[in-house]
Amino acid sequence: MNFVFISPNFPVTYWNFCDRLKRGGVNVLGIGDASYDSLDGNLKASLTEYYKVNSLESYGKIDWLESNNEYWLEQDARLRTDFNITTGVSASEIDSFKSKAAMKKYYALGNIPTARQMLVSDYETAEDFVSLVGYPLIAKPEVGVGAAKTFKISDEVQLKDFFEHLPEVQYVMEEFITGDIYSYDAIVDSEGNPLFESSAFFPPSIMDIVNNRLDLCYCVLDKVPDKLARMGRATVKAFGVKSRFVHFEFFRLTKAKKGLGKVGDFVGLEVNMRPAGGYTPDMIDYAHSTDVYQIWADMVIHDKRILVPSGDDHFCIYYGRRDGRRYLHSHEEILSKYGDRISMCMRMPDALSGAMGNQMYTAQAWSEEERQEFIAFLSASEE
Repeated sequence: MNFVFISPNFPVTYWNFCDRLKRGGVNVLGIGDASYDSLDGNLKASLTEYYKVNSLESYGKIDWLESNNEYWLEQDARLRTDFNITTGVSASEIDSFKSKAAMKKYYALGNIPTARQMLVSDYETAEDFVSLVGYPLIAKPEVGVGAAKTFKISDEVQLKDFFEHLPEVQYVMEEFITGDIYSYDAIVDSEGNPLFESSAFFPPSIMDIVNNRLDLCYCVLDKVPDKLARMGRATVKAFGVKSRFVHFEFFRLTKAKKGLGKVGDFVGLEVNMRPAGGYTPDMIDYAHSTDVYQIWADMVIHDKRILVPSGDDHFCIYYGRRDGRRYLHSHEEILSKYGDRISMCMRMPDALSGAMGNQMYTAQAWSEEERQEFIAFLSASEE
């Protein structure tokens, strides 16, 4: 099998995807924008060849092409179409996975409740939408991830200001939902059946973190809530997902919303047809004592799960601190107190720091009390 992996060097831990494929006997052909000499040694050892060119013609039939990276999803789809690679999303299908407006009809097919939405066109149409759903509203790019350039509009003054400075890209507006964000993360086989499932909890909204430069803290849970598992599987079926690692986001209502549900119910937010961002795949490994890179590779090669569940499931917490903030506890104190529990500790690349902070720590916890204690220690500030 020949597998083309786009941009295998970012994030840095993605060498694990290539490594597990190679262990399974796959020829992994890497294409990226970095020089070969700059690649991590583990990645070099995992690749059959690496190219900084766009030509694929001279290496025979390509069986798979993937980046597992949001930035390259559309290019992945175009290349699959150009080279007749049928093991993935084609150019004609990609819009339904990238477009927040196009997602709505698929949610409806699965009877999955979602916030009411409109494509932004003019102020008068937005006023009509406000009369239907009320303030506040959320305005966000129709295509995009990570809550970049996403705004909360709370009154008429802010609505007018939004249209006076309307960005050139297409926007959507949605009714505001009061709830926490949970993810449904899964590796799905060629029949749309989940081979592996996990869930993460994101307390504050990513929009607030990006816009207000807050610390990021989120947690991979020890198990997937039953209601969320049912909702996630229904979303997989509604979108016709096959042979992918997916990251779906949902609101869990903390305030009942007419037409959407009661407190504790899940509401669809958006789908991402790739693994969760940053180092979440590694956190999933630590939380479940498993190897999602291997599970994914076995899905590609064998279309089944071979690695058995460990049964050792707990929390894995991410905490991203911001440069310039005055914290009560130093980096050295964190390592001294939690060194035996910390699974990752590193500086975040600039491309991810806006949403994820500058200095990250992930730690394992075996109870809710341990989870809260770790968060309180790292977040304590002199400000």
